[in-house]
Amino acid sequence: MTDQAWFVTAMVIYLIVMMFIGLLGYKQTDEYEDYMLGGRNLNPFVAALSAGASDMSGWLLMGLPAAIFVSGFSELWVAIGLLAGCALNWWFTAPRLRAYTEVADNSITVPSFLENRFEDKSHVLRVVSGLVILLFFTFYVASGMVAGGRYFESTFDSSYAVGIAVIAGVTVIYTFVGGFLAVSYTDAVQGCIMFISLILVPIFAVLHMDDPSQIFSLQTENAYGASGLEPNPNWFSLFNGVGFVTIISGLAWGLGYFGQPHIIVRFMALRTPRSARKGMFYGVTWMGLSMIGTVFVAIIGPAFFTENPNIQIVDQVNFETIFLDMGQILFHPLIAGLVLTAVLAAIMSTISSQLLVVSSALIEDIYKGLFNKNASDRLLQVLSRFAVLAVALLAVVIAAKPDSGVLSLVEFAWAGFGSAFGPVIIASLYWRRLNAPGAIAGLIAGAVVSFLWGGLANFGIADKPFGLYEMIPGVLANVVFMVGVTLMTKAPSAKVLDEFDKSIELSNKADRLTEKEFVEEAAK
Repeated sequence: MTDQAWFVTAMVIYLIVMMFIGLLGYKQTDEYEDYMLGGRNLNPFVAALSAGASDMSGWLLMGLPAAIFVSGFSELWVAIGLLAGCALNWWFTAPRLRAYTEVADNSITVPSFLENRFEDKSHVLRVVSGLVILLFFTFYVASGMVAGGRYFESTFDSSYAVGIAVIAGVTVIYTFVGGFLAVSYTDAVQGCIMFISLILVPIFAVLHMDDPSQIFSLQTENAYGASGLEPNPNWFSLFNGVGFVTIISGLAWGLGYFGQPHIIVRFMALRTPRSARKGMFYGVTWMGLSMIGTVFVAIIGPAFFTENPNIQIVDQVNFETIFLDMGQILFHPLIAGLVLTAVLAAIMSTISSQLLVVSSALIEDIYKGLFNKNASDRLLQVLSRFAVLAVALLAVVIAAKPDSGVLSLVEFAWAGFGSAFGPVIIASLYWRRLNAPGAIAGLIAGAVVSFLWGGLANFGIADKPFGLYEMIPGVLANVVFMVGVTLMTKAPSAKVLDEFDKSIELSNKADRLTEKEFVEEAAK
């Protein structure tokens, strides 16, 4: 068999496993809440790996190693910010959000939680939240399909259109059929594939080299490989040659975690609030070790390709194929094919999670919230499945033109969600005085400022002011408007305050309650 045949065989095996998991998810999905939240019975290990895999996407395997390969450790500030944000999100957000969503009329989406938390009878908060999710995630899904199309082009010598068709088809099938459980289980499997691949590739690369001693010196002393990159004496430094704006902009990525709907929905699906502690351990460990693997791919890469001048990195512009190229060189074609599916797994795990969140925004937050509050479970399941299909088809149409600027939205989509939802989610869990007008003002201000600050640059209209990542001004605008409007308007009702107190009490004593006792307490 040719190498391409082995690669295709590995990919087919992977895709069949994903669809099989989708079928298992379908068999466990009886009610609408099962389809959207897995019946709130998600194992913390599955929740952690699912959140990590849907979050990291191809950035962990392609974007980060390429950035470090080119620029050195100055690119690690983003990774440090994300790791810290992940840990803080699990510690501060997960337990209280799990308890509060149960108390707040059993909310199963972020917009429905915000509406119920503040007793917003105008539905403005729910609709605005749903529209923000719908807008950003539709383009986010399209960008993932663009990445999938490019992946198939470079890996399997296939056409861009075929790549999009395969990615969209398989992802839609298991999301359409199995819902939240299928997405969570497939994400967990995909997270394991990503983790194992990122550990094995640098280890085998060192064993493959004749002189591994160069891996910590070549970048600072010589032009390396066939890349033509100049030596950088500050390659291994986090501080030398790195500006203050670069550092705080990188760390600011961590702020985005608190407002990502496709991540925090995993917190809402946990069995109990106390599951969050285990989830944090699994999630942070997975992310930390995976990032270490990514860093070593970038560290070893210069010496690896310099020592083997007959091979080179396929992508000589952005060097984003360094992980893929090393995997193909180091392993038997079948094993290499399985390693290559790690990137496919990263892309598909993100798309599936985003499809489900967009579906919930359309059906739960807009259709049910505004037009048919008494819709049956069966109808909501059917509509949610077709919403997944409709959004995927729209994303395919957008992705059909990869040069249309879709990818430019990816960078500030993270900031957009973090700026819009992050401060509001945290304040809703910890600030008793916060009211609906303040939450609405903060959410809108954060989204608009982040969009304008970063959007103009991403579309090539103007540079970012001061070179500052849009997350920082977006979050600041949210906090200022949220606090200001809240203090200038009427305090929350007694019912809202009582629910806040009940959720805090329930969260605080959750560690002493069994799963059954927790559900009984929440229902009182």
